[in-house]
Amino acid sequence: MHRGVNALFLCQLALSSTLFLSQSVMAENWPSWRGPTQNGISNETGIPTEFAGENNKNVAWKVALPGPAGATPVVWNDRIFLTSPIEKFETNDDGEKVPSQEPQELVLMCFNTQGKELWRRTVGTGNSVARGDEGNSASPSPITDGKHVWSFMGTGDLACYDFDGREIWKLNLQDRYGKFDIQFGMSSTPVVDGDYLYQALMHGSMSSGETGFSKIICLDKRTGKEVYAVNRESDATHENTHSYASPILYQDDDQKYLIVHGGDYTTAHKLEDGSEIWRVGGMNPEENYNRYLRFVASPSFGDGVVVCPTAKNGPVVCVDANSKGNVTNDPKFELWRADKTTDVPSPLIYDGLAYICRQDGNVFCVEARSGEEVYPLQKTHRQRHRASPVYVDGHIYLTARDGRITVFKAGREFEIVAENQLGEDMSSSPIVSNGVMYLRSFGHLWAIKAGANPEK
Repeated sequence: MHRGVNALFLCQLALSSTLFLSQSVMAENWPSWRGPTQNGISNETGIPTEFAGENNKNVAWKVALPGPAGATPVVWNDRIFLTSPIEKFETNDDGEKVPSQEPQELVLMCFNTQGKELWRRTVGTGNSVARGDEGNSASPSPITDGKHVWSFMGTGDLACYDFDGREIWKLNLQDRYGKFDIQFGMSSTPVVDGDYLYQALMHGSMSSGETGFSKIICLDKRTGKEVYAVNRESDATHENTHSYASPILYQDDDQKYLIVHGGDYTTAHKLEDGSEIWRVGGMNPEENYNRYLRFVASPSFGDGVVVCPTAKNGPVVCVDANSKGNVTNDPKFELWRADKTTDVPSPLIYDGLAYICRQDGNVFCVEARSGEEVYPLQKTHRQRHRASPVYVDGHIYLTARDGRITVFKAGREFEIVAENQLGEDMSSSPIVSNGVMYLRSFGHLWAIKAGANPEK
């Protein structure tokens, strides 16, 4: 090859590589409920802050779902996966149409990014209603690695499928590890990393003073065979033995480990054998022990810290991600405590700031490493908040239970820029993939894209 041609070839190769990298940075998959890095942060741009409403502004499409659920969808390239009950109804003594108490199908559904349903598979049978209008057996979210998708249901059913809907394997964790004893149903979403699937099971002894069942399991994601199952020590009692939080995979340039939250503690574990790296407690002090302080929100991480929420106006605790051993009240590793927590939404950490979005719609912000207040409680929509906040392109999206999504600016000054109303109940978190925001309400799966269906 002549030198001039060679130089031209190299120039074209460099240009194409640059374009590929820039597209890779702008567009991303969303393989787990908290996103590509499991901390609720999207690197995409151009997602609208205003959408839906009476004119369906920026709504590319929406498709009806067969039942309500709080499970967050996941996306890989042109495939969207979500779980749902197929809701059936019956008539009560007053002649009202109400959800049936009979076991209902729990399905994993696959859509393409144009909203067409490609397939659905029955993973198990369970309830469509738990604790009144919140939660059900389809509460855990699916997860994917780009080749397979795994679906766990609150019934203990766990299954692996390929992208064409072919079942690879299926098992039930209750059959393998014992019957679940958890008041509102198992809602924890597993974590997939490398060749392995990780799950935390914490439940039992709701009414007695005894400690409950707490175990971390690791399965071969290709077969479902157990790699290890280790006990997680806790002295929590009564309802505190129940955890509705999901494990989180912590990762930075130097380390990767599993974070597990429940039973009055947050703990970190080695992926290879489940052994404990660190733990932080003091979240439910013995001198004023609340027997009903079960954890719902999962921890979050960023900027070298892990922020651990509690519930029911308990504390929120921040620890250094390099912690070792029991760091409770250790000034070297326990960095700060606040007296207000999230209760249900997980914290969000971005660019040195930690945002604590409470279940009542109030938000406050602190320095992530010091806990120093950046701004005090600010009001958003006064309604129950169950979904976790998501950061996108300088904004934070916060979803209320009645389907109103408040968008406020990230940074040191609190400013609401938009309030959007879906008009449907919603408890799953927003997700962003390849230039589209997907919202899963109780009635529909929505696709939000800039320029779609402009307001007239």
